[in-house]
Amino acid sequence: MRAGTTRVRLVAVAALAAVAFSTAACTDDSSGGNGASPAVSGNGTIKPGLKIAFLPKQVNNPYFTTAGNGGKTAVGEFKGTYSETGPSEASASSQVSYINTLSQQKTDVIVVSANDKDAICGALNEARQAGTKVVTYDSDTKPDCRDLFVNQATAEGIAKSQIKLISDAVGPDGGKIAILSATANATNQNAWIEMMKTELAKPEYSKLQLVATVYGDDDDQKSFTEAQGLLAKYPDLKGIISPTTVGVAAAGRYLSGSAYKGKVALTGLGTPNQMRAFVKDGTCKAFALWNPADLGYLAAYAAGALASGMISGKEGEKFTAGKLGEFTVGKNGEVLLGEPFTFNASNIDQFNF
Repeated sequence: MRAGTTRVRLVAVAALAAVAFSTAACTDDSSGGNGASPAVSGNGTIKPGLKIAFLPKQVNNPYFTTAGNGGKTAVGEFKGTYSETGPSEASASSQVSYINTLSQQKTDVIVVSANDKDAICGALNEARQAGTKVVTYDSDTKPDCRDLFVNQATAEGIAKSQIKLISDAVGPDGGKIAILSATANATNQNAWIEMMKTELAKPEYSKLQLVATVYGDDDDQKSFTEAQGLLAKYPDLKGIISPTTVGVAAAGRYLSGSAYKGKVALTGLGTPNQMRAFVKDGTCKAFALWNPADLGYLAAYAAGALASGMISGKEGEKFTAGKLGEFTVGKNGEVLLGEPFTFNASNIDQFNF
């Protein structure tokens, strides 16, 4: 739980303009030492020289590239060594070999977004037994497979945001809607979808009918094809929710060039740079997200505090995450970044990530 405000700190800084939305599949190492003062909390100082490795669901994904850049900035501030590695495809077990390698390399902390909550547990626990700490971010494993989970927002908050946005976009008459998700085993996606179903059961959304959930596997072309398939099967569809940055952009690309533009509403979780054209051409009225750079930044500071013995993952522990301020560990070792932020035509040009 975040101490004080839970507002997402969306900082539109010039540095984000330089984010390179491409990451090599091989490990990228960079040492800190940018002159920033050591990170301090009430329990001490983050140790210099810590090896912090980010393992996203997949590399070459703009969302995870941005999150990784936030993590790299944080690791530089506390004078650690940052690296990133991972699979090019977001399959259930694709991260296992990377976890094993990072453990063999005596990495201090693995910061991982899980493709599957079960598939990587064995490898993570072997790494922990060998002395490596594990922080999950974006998508969690089972709690007993990691030390800490940095959550971008609550499942309830995301679900409420997504259903409210699609309801507003479809209009008071309602109609059939569908969900275009990432992978079928993604922990975060499945939690959000279940909460969306709960939200849809409320009286105010009685005119919305969820007819299908399909999976694009966080692959642009597959997501595009799945969006196309939804309209072929349900030509009277009124809206699509895609709570994944790859999926919502692919759906936007399909709808914007089809006869369904302006007739089928689109919302989801996306980045401003991916969605700007679709907002401006009317394909998407509004979508939501948090700042992925802040998520990576917070995850890195949590990793540093954990590896330095400043926190252990117990509820009530506090630590300071650089520019983001103080955070408190909640139940099941969870640290919350904040609530989703809505982007629309009135504000999208204020952000660049």
